[in-house]
Amino acid sequence: MNAIKDSVHDYISVDPVARALLDTPELQRLRHIKQLSTVRLVYPSANHTRFEHSLGVYHLASRALDHLGVDDDRAAHVRAAALLHDIGHGPYGHQTEEVIMRRTGEHHDEIGDLLASSAAGDVLRAHGLDPERVAGLVRGEGDLGQLVSGELDVDRMDYLVRDAHHSGVPYGTIDHGRLVRALRLREGRLVLAEGNVQTAESMLLARSLMNGVVYRHHVSRIAGAMLDRASERLLDETDLSVRKFRRMADHDLLVELGREVPDFGRRIERRDLYKRAVWAGLWEVPAWVPDLGHDDVRAAERDVADAAGVDPDDVIVDVPSRPALKESETHVVVDGTVRRLEEASELVGALRNTERAQWRLGVYAPDEHVEAVGDAAAAILDIDD
Repeated sequence: MNAIKDSVHDYISVDPVARALLDTPELQRLRHIKQLSTVRLVYPSANHTRFEHSLGVYHLASRALDHLGVDDDRAAHVRAAALLHDIGHGPYGHQTEEVIMRRTGEHHDEIGDLLASSAAGDVLRAHGLDPERVAGLVRGEGDLGQLVSGELDVDRMDYLVRDAHHSGVPYGTIDHGRLVRALRLREGRLVLAEGNVQTAESMLLARSLMNGVVYRHHVSRIAGAMLDRASERLLDETDLSVRKFRRMADHDLLVELGREVPDFGRRIERRDLYKRAVWAGLWEVPAWVPDLGHDDVRAAERDVADAAGVDPDDVIVDVPSRPALKESETHVVVDGTVRRLEEASELVGALRNTERAQWRLGVYAPDEHVEAVGDAAAAILDIDD
């Protein structure tokens, strides 16, 4: 086996299948997609890529499979899925995912078509692995699919420690070594062994802290919302296909935006971002606001722009999805019985409240229009002062 030096896990040993996959265009593209996309406009050192994250997920999956005692064929498919789990991402990762979803109906973990006709799929077949089986694991299918995409997945374990390491923020630190060793297969699902309620709680707490400090930082959200609007215009106003768009790297998209949508593209490139005209908590907005769909949000932007007397492109309404705590569905063994973490932990309730407290409706505008847009948005969206 070859070994690759990693900033988080030290040396990562790669088997022949992984070594061949790493040289495919599908994985090499991930060298040019930043893991934290627009977060690096807040934390300058957060320049790590989805390529190194994929290696980390592969490494943790390999360690977990060793502890689970999984047979060679199943383990080989899971290791491949762990390494390939992010190849379906578009440029800037999650920041362009909604644009792609609206046009294709496909999430980034739908990689079956990509593996069916790509160098990565050819490598899998050459090593006796089934591409569709790998794609199913990436979608989280089956008990071992939960290891790649589930409440206790190694994807989450790696990105929390990696994002914390590269951003310089300590809150994502978790004991991934213990998490991996504590994994068990019980009743057709992946669970944490007896005595690990606090181990699971630590992951929830780390995710909650990272959400508030890193992932949902208002500057990153503003840049991400601008990138979403710019990408939408790029696809609407040029002959660029969504198929080509989703295979771009970060720099490809930035160049294309600078050429075709320069008002947004240059602002993003230079960090000349819109400002917050409204930043309202869940308790300050009507109950219907968090449920606004894409078309409703666009209509609200036009209404706000009309009321404020500004160009429609000068208003962005950013409505996050309702607060959720997916990790609370983690299963742990307590007194010999498999239970959901939310049933075994009092901390989950507090973290649910934290998620609700961190939710914010954002309305963004150029600096010179902030006051007018803020007043118009407050009236149209019925926001409490």
